Amino acid sequence: MRQEVVVRMQSHSIAHDAVPHTTTLLICRNTVLRAGLRMILSDTPFALADRVVDLTSDISVFAESDRVLILLGESLSPNAYLETLERLKAQCPSAWVVVLADHLKPNTVLRLFEAGLNGLCSPAMGGSSLVKVLELVTDGETILPAEIGLALLEQQSRWSEPEAQEGPLFPTVGLAGRLSDREAQVLRCLMEGATNKLIARQLGLVEATVKVHIKSILRKVKAGNRTQAAMWAQQHLQLPA
Repeated sequence: MRQEVVVRMQSHSIAHDAVPHTTTLLICRNTVLRAGLRMILSDTPFALADRVVDLTSDISVFAESDRVLILLGESLSPNAYLETLERLKAQCPSAWVVVLADHLKPNTVLRLFEAGLNGLCSPAMGGSSLVKVLELVTDGETILPAEIGLALLEQQSRWSEPEAQEGPLFPTVGLAGRLSDREAQVLRCLMEGATNKLIARQLGLVEATVKVHIKSILRKVKAGNRTQAAMWAQQHLQLPA
């Protein structure tokens, strides 16, 4: 029995060593949650950085880092979550963002994923499960609770019913790849060959936000660059005027 326990612990350590170190920032005013997360993540590739970050912090200093993960543990309104996410993505476009919350409604969750959220999990999740979620997120996966996924699938099914007057913006794309209205506008501009600066001027955005939307589009349509995304749109979609 003693030997079996030792083998399992060694296997767990090797699995962590195989994951590259990730600069992990926590935005959370709850001191109990902060302390718990710091302890849970201390011996993992996601050990929390010493720098204190809050909702007003400028994280653009991390924009050049290869691997940055942001854990958002604040309890916010839906619009505040969206504004915070968009600001974080604009300052550090390559960062993965995971929200720790268990009170969000499916529509809010969908808006957040459309804006570039990479993961959603409950703050009450077990330590080993949380680490596994973070490993999957930094490996390119999108994570959300099962009950939220089922609710979104049910909503998607209702959208696809023949009697519905108006279906989803892109019927040929699955739920995970459905583009937001703003991403559709950016994609139309890409199809016209517009530069980021021109897209920003046409849509009233800053260039950093345009880059975030383009990154999200590339991920959703599985394109390697903006040209491939434009070609994909011409072949598969009929964008509304």
